[in-house]
Amino acid sequence: MDDKERLLTLTGSVMPLDAAAMEAARRRQAELAKPPGSLGRLEDLSVQIAGITGKVTNRLDQKALLVFCADNGVVSEGVSSAPQSVTAAQTINLARHKTGASVLARRFGCRLYVCDVGVNARISEPGVLDAKIAYGTGNIAHGPAMTRHQAHQALFAGLSLADTAAAQGADVIGVGEMGIGNTTTSSAVLAVLTGEKVSRVTGRGGGITDASYEKKLAVIRQAVKENRPDASDVMDVLSKVGGFDLAAMTGAFLGAAQHRLPVVIDGFISAVAALCAARLCPAVRSYLFASHASFEIGYRIAIAQLGLIPLFDLGMRLGEGSGCPLAMMVLDAACTALSDMATFEEAAIDSGYLEALRNGDAFTVKGDGE
Repeated sequence: MDDKERLLTLTGSVMPLDAAAMEAARRRQAELAKPPGSLGRLEDLSVQIAGITGKVTNRLDQKALLVFCADNGVVSEGVSSAPQSVTAAQTINLARHKTGASVLARRFGCRLYVCDVGVNARISEPGVLDAKIAYGTGNIAHGPAMTRHQAHQALFAGLSLADTAAAQGADVIGVGEMGIGNTTTSSAVLAVLTGEKVSRVTGRGGGITDASYEKKLAVIRQAVKENRPDASDVMDVLSKVGGFDLAAMTGAFLGAAQHRLPVVIDGFISAVAALCAARLCPAVRSYLFASHASFEIGYRIAIAQLGLIPLFDLGMRLGEGSGCPLAMMVLDAACTALSDMATFEEAAIDSGYLEALRNGDAFTVKGDGE
């Protein structure tokens, strides 16, 4: 089976949500001893998760965070304030639970998988999984990031790690990254896929000067002009102006959906990868949950393209998957409320007093304009 056939088989295996399970979850929500809709989005989340798993009540006890690490040749253009060596250092620190995402994952009982798909260094750290495609990508300002075959290799590496997490009992998966220069590649991919102006999707990443920011914009424009990626062909876009991390994350999103697992988006880069997955397989959208509203300007466009609303806004822009453990706790709370709360019958409460309220919104107060 060649790369194209394998990808078509994968995308064809992602099924729509289970409508019957969702309806049963809605009925149970209506029976719980609380005012209708009083748990807000938690109720909607629990219904969506029921549709994903096919079970009315769920437990998200086993949480997994997949972090894909890779370098990007475009850093030689001066688009980042951090040296490329930081990618290797932070890949190791992730595995040693010394970074923001890894300490949050450990605190909230989230199993961490750190995967090298293209770091420009030899890494022998025991906690880092080796799926290296190459020692960094090409410089997109002067040619393609990688071959199309390499893009598929990276995507299937992400799929394989999602398979591993599922086989080891994951109930929910989060997807993060580590790679200096990857806000540049992500902005390039997003600009091509959406047709937006480069300036509307490109932020300052980890922080750069005004001069460096203008350089970043110019480099992305040059990369798109030089490589002429086809917006209708996601793999062409990833191979020409993307990165190994982006392609691997795309595969992880697809893999989670294939296994009927809820999958959490981190920030900007993760959202662009999720958009790539959704363009390859529209059914994936129903499996996605947006964690935090990233500070990066392109995030809003990416998340709007996916039709998602972030769960919270803390002004975060770290990356690594740092928003995922927090979001997983929210999803866990949604499932717990649906499964563990007493119904009116179990609580020995006559719910008849709510009949007049169930047919409309009896809770919102609209001001009189004074």
